[in-house]
Amino acid sequence: MVTMELTEERKKELEAIYQSFLNDEKILKMKEISMHRGSNCYIHSFKVAKLAIKRALRHKRGDLYVILVGSILHDYYLYDWRNDHSKMKHHMGSHPYTAAQNAMRDFNISPKIKKVIESHMWPVNFKEFPKTKEARIISNADKTIYLREIVCSKRYKKKREQKYLAEISTLF
Repeated sequence: MVTMELTEERKKELEAIYQSFLNDEKILKMKEISMHRGSNCYIHSFKVAKLAIKRALRHKRGDLYVILVGSILHDYYLYDWRNDHSKMKHHMGSHPYTAAQNAMRDFNISPKIKKVIESHMWPVNFKEFPKTKEARIISNADKTIYLREIVCSKRYKKKREQKYLAEISTLF
């Protein structure tokens, strides 16, 4: 299979961006937010980032910076909707907007990355169709990781968390 070629310099640049998010104190808060069947928001988001970059390279599509940052921040909503009953009813449709607002506030993201984050829940949130290549790649990667977490839920238990943290420790 032919993939997009990255120079060593570009690879190092993307890896540095990935590592800066991986170790950012604001992003580390995502570890406290449980996700699908034992996963947490932190692991989920970095797994989405790795898969989205892999797919973008394989299909030779998209702005890798937008894909990387958008996929890491796509679930940057910073609340546990399971414990906040006021958020529970509308979480699926509203969390992309909260994540985008938080990302704007904390990371000063571009309008394109904001749109990518807001549209990642399509078709659940039918108002925001993923119009760009980057948005479609992230949306599809998010759904793939979600399904893996649901179907393989035993693999995402706390006792295996260290394995998944090791898997996401580097982008390439």
